[in-house]
Amino acid sequence: CSSAYGGSTPSTPYTTDKEGRGPTWAMSLFEDNAEYAYGFLLGHEAVQQELAARVEGLAEAGALARDVADGYLASMHDFEASDAASDAVVAAVEALVGGRVVADVADGGRQDAAPTVFEDALYILKNKEYLAKKSFWAFGGDGWAYDIGYGGLDHVLAQGKDINVLVMDTEVYSNTGGQSSKATTTGAVAKFAAAGKDVKKKDLGLMAVSYGYVYVAQIALGYDQNQALAAIREAESYPGPSMIIAYCPCIEHGPKIGMGKSQEEIKRAVEAGYWHCWRYDPRRKDAGENPFTLDSKPPTGDIREFMGSEGRFASLALAYPERAERLYAKAAKDAAERYETYKKLAGV
Repeated sequence: CSSAYGGSTPSTPYTTDKEGRGPTWAMSLFEDNAEYAYGFLLGHEAVQQELAARVEGLAEAGALARDVADGYLASMHDFEASDAASDAVVAAVEALVGGRVVADVADGGRQDAAPTVFEDALYILKNKEYLAKKSFWAFGGDGWAYDIGYGGLDHVLAQGKDINVLVMDTEVYSNTGGQSSKATTTGAVAKFAAAGKDVKKKDLGLMAVSYGYVYVAQIALGYDQNQALAAIREAESYPGPSMIIAYCPCIEHGPKIGMGKSQEEIKRAVEAGYWHCWRYDPRRKDAGENPFTLDSKPPTGDIREFMGSEGRFASLALAYPERAERLYAKAAKDAAERYETYKKLAGV
């Protein structure tokens, strides 16, 4: 669904700010989400590195003020500071070209500096949109991240590059008909799991944590908006790979309170201990702190009651009552074990 609604021509969910800046969105295939975004990142890096070389060349030739060049080179990888530094470079280069001062290279510059400087200046202006640091996000559902695209996702996270991933976890292949995925929970009914899935959900988050250098978080917007926003900001600021997994109710869940109250359903899921919120920030290790933070409070709700309030679980009891009872108990046990694992990691 995220792929479909992300590019539902002729409408678009994206816009620009007052300066005319905004996101560039594209997709290739459902399964190559991470690799495609990674390609955007590598392409931008290649052009930006060439721009840095041209900026340095202009400074060496005396055609660009040293402080302007140094200001840019020092901040080109800083998401906040690179905007102003990039604007300063563009303004200086525009003045350079517009004033035709290229021929008046400072004393001590290269003998062939004038034509080279002019070429460098034109290159910078032509590619000025690549000067400032960009934010790269790959986003999609659990069918992609847990299953069909997991190999690519894992490979991209393992590269150590500054790329961000958002997984909207509906615990089922939503856009292709509601098939079971590795994110589907024990006892849930879905296509290819008509009698209820009988194995536990894959812990994608902890698998990424095992690398040690990937920022990872699980969020639930309806439960704690502050925690969700903190995770997104931390992921954005982390100078390496990051992944956020967000719990997302889906029409395939069949919530009895209706999809119009999905935020309330999210809150119920966390309070029942069905979903857990946490963050793993590798930077905390450098400060001598525990990198794992458990943000979910101890469950106060009844997980069996929560499961019974959704059609994907309740339908199993109607068709296979004995099997349903066994799988419900296993699902509750799986959730409790997962929470205990998170508590140990958090040291609580």
